[in-house]
Amino acid sequence: MRWLDYPPVWLLGFLGLAWGQVWLMPGPSMQPTGTWPGWLGGALVLAGLGLMVLATPQFLRLGTTLVPHRAPRALITGGIYRLSRNPIYLADVLLLAGFVLRWEAWVSLLLVPVFMWVVEVRFIRPEEERLHHAFGDDFNAYRARVRRWI
Repeated sequence: MRWLDYPPVWLLGFLGLAWGQVWLMPGPSMQPTGTWPGWLGGALVLAGLGLMVLATPQFLRLGTTLVPHRAPRALITGGIYRLSRNPIYLADVLLLAGFVLRWEAWVSLLLVPVFMWVVEVRFIRPEEERLHHAFGDDFNAYRARVRRWI
């Protein structure tokens, strides 16, 4: 069951909960295209995808892992990582919030901070411990100048 404990699986689960809420408690509009929630949601989804496109190549370029449970081989501090220590997790949050808005699943907006909490507890904190163990003072200096989310 360890294969289930990955951020994309959690994101899909939360998206499934939001989608289920749309079907169980439909709002006034099931077709948000052209409405402000639809446009804002679409913008958040695009922003999330953009963050992933900016962040992912840095892992490949430095030869370190994208897999959260593995030991890092490099400390990424450049590019988008100058603005956020966790741009891919931030992208996941933007995707969730964006789809919730697109679907006008208003009750599911409550899932966004819950998802952030799960990601922080399940992935970010353990990753930061591994980064601290692997890179010591370099990671401490990076953590002091760059915020966890934004």
